[in-house]
Amino acid sequence: MRQDLQMESTTRPRDLSLLPKAHLHLHFTGSMRPTTLLELADKYGVHLPEALTSGEPPKLRATDERGWFRFQRLYDIARSCLRSPDDIQRLVREAAEEDVRDGSGWLEIQVDPTSYAPTLGGLIPALEIILDAVDAASRETGLGMRVVVAANRMKHPLEARTLARLAVRYADRGVVGFGLSNDERRGMARDFDRAFAIARDGGLLAAPHGGELTGPASVRDCLDDLRAARIGHGVRAAEDPRLLRKLAERGVTCEVCPASNVALGVYEKPEDVPLRTLFDAGVPMALGADDPLLFGSRLAAQYELAREQGFDDSELAELARQSVRGSAADAPVRDKLLAGIDAWLAD
Repeated sequence: MRQDLQMESTTRPRDLSLLPKAHLHLHFTGSMRPTTLLELADKYGVHLPEALTSGEPPKLRATDERGWFRFQRLYDIARSCLRSPDDIQRLVREAAEEDVRDGSGWLEIQVDPTSYAPTLGGLIPALEIILDAVDAASRETGLGMRVVVAANRMKHPLEARTLARLAVRYADRGVVGFGLSNDERRGMARDFDRAFAIARDGGLLAAPHGGELTGPASVRDCLDDLRAARIGHGVRAAEDPRLLRKLAERGVTCEVCPASNVALGVYEKPEDVPLRTLFDAGVPMALGADDPLLFGSRLAAQYELAREQGFDDSELAELARQSVRGSAADAPVRDKLLAGIDAWLAD
């Protein structure tokens, strides 16, 4: 009997919520708890569609423009419920708490402050309120936490340059990167090259979205035109072996979000997400939750999906290491997280 128990204990999967990791792909509004959205909507008298009140992730498919419009509409409705500094502080604190619960030791949350400027007193006040909330949440939870300021592909590139200058201005207040989000089928990467040059010259990490709704060419454009150090998503690179080699040789981290890819129809099933293809090609990955509010799962669940694809604990530990190495965390934080990953694997 004792021998049977010992064998069971040695074969039981390690708890992935205890695996130290970094979270590099989490959008601001999309990080909200569903219960918080319901409370804020009630507070402000915002009518939420059933897709946001049913308790189940909405059924989304963004591979065509109508599907993307529906996704964006739900996101915009949720964002309209964030109207005060207290709301921002609550969202950030709860996002940090959720990440800590999932084993994250470092979070880079992505935000376009222009979306919150109208209700928070302008662009600069909005960013300062967000950064103050991040600083407070980091102190309260112990989670290392920074901000990636993201421009919107759907808007004029001049607006992206303004955001890039603002992001650089606040690099000493917690901004570590500059991104480019929204529908990658709109707005060529090269149109935003000047904004990314401003960000890079200011010491920020370049992390545009690419290779999600469109194919390998989108990833290649992010590398060649924006000189990306990380790619938001990047999974469609799996369709081009030469591009995979390029990503691996340059050590460019792809922020892969399995649950999001399936929810938006990029892939039909979790097992279709090319985690193994990227991993075996030597492309660094950082698993991310993207928008848990809309996709229904947070960070640890992405590692569970990798486990279901056949990743063993040593490979899952390596995925966690890659997330840490791809982050903007300073050396002491990285060393602590990497040591924690080794300890998790040795346990």
